[in-house]
Amino acid sequence: MASRGVERVLAKCEACINAGNYYEAHQMFRTVSFRYNSQQKYAEAADLLYKGALKLLQHNQHSSGADLSLLLLDSLSKTKSPVTENTISQITKLFEVMDPDCPERYTFLTKAINWSSKVNKEHKRGHPDLHKRFGFIFWHERNYPQARYHYIHSTDGVACAQMLLEFHTAHGYPSEVDMFITQAVLQYLCLQNKATANECFEQYTQKHPGICQRPPFSLPLLNFIWLLLIALDGGKLAVFTVLCEKYQVSINRDPNYKEYLDQIGQLFFGVPPPQKTPQGLFGSLMQNVLGVSGSDDEEEGSTKTKAAAPSLQANNINSKDNSHNSLPGSSRNIGLASTPSPRQEKPLDLD
Repeated sequence: MASRGVERVLAKCEACINAGNYYEAHQMFRTVSFRYNSQQKYAEAADLLYKGALKLLQHNQHSSGADLSLLLLDSLSKTKSPVTENTISQITKLFEVMDPDCPERYTFLTKAINWSSKVNKEHKRGHPDLHKRFGFIFWHERNYPQARYHYIHSTDGVACAQMLLEFHTAHGYPSEVDMFITQAVLQYLCLQNKATANECFEQYTQKHPGICQRPPFSLPLLNFIWLLLIALDGGKLAVFTVLCEKYQVSINRDPNYKEYLDQIGQLFFGVPPPQKTPQGLFGSLMQNVLGVSGSDDEEEGSTKTKAAAPSLQANNINSKDNSHNSLPGSSRNIGLASTPSPRQEKPLDLD
């Protein structure tokens, strides 16, 4: 509920907006919000900034609306406001109505995730519910790489699976049906999100029209992921090593898989961190398993892909609007793409 003071300011600003005096309305919102903050009326300031930003954005005043949106995040950061369902709804609503080509849009996204990670220390990569909402918005915009990135940092495996299914059928080769889900599952596991990895895998394999079967699967890579998820419960290094040896041909289909498996081995199977050698963990510990070219004794009817499957990271993806923005915890730039770039892959920066 807005206070009477906020309601009066909103009424005055709305009159300015209806008269086309957007600049005056923008400045009034800024001035009054600063006054509220100086008086430690933080709730009133946040309420005014949200409603003012929304009104301006709805009147296509995207720069002014984005400016107030960023001030809202500044206010939340200064007061260390907790992450609530209401604040998440407000932040993602503003992001949704911003013009995708607005240069401040990704600054806003980055600051929002930074804010959520600072006030919720257990979510150092950003609150999963905030990532989930961002993922849904990008999915609705058919920006699959960005949707994928945010769903990987959420706990909604069902929606992620549905998005990946749509992404694959729209932009992937039929032979990549197993690679789209494999990349997601391995990245979930690197984030120690085993429950969501299982949920995403089950939904994808059950719903995808190109699979339509229960395990064991005809595609070896799907069998590897299925057995890996089972092996996590036991945590036995011998089982993990045998799996990697058995399915080395499928693992070699994407060089990123080895890097993810390095981390999974350390997180779930007690593998020590790799020494600083060019080969890494798989070179020093399992060089005879994964460090050599695979043989044909594993393939259970697998087919070669037409091209290397896209890793679908939010890293190193060209933007429609040529803008690049870094999410918190990433040293690489993040862009947008409507289609993957399979030959310019780098592993997802999960930190």
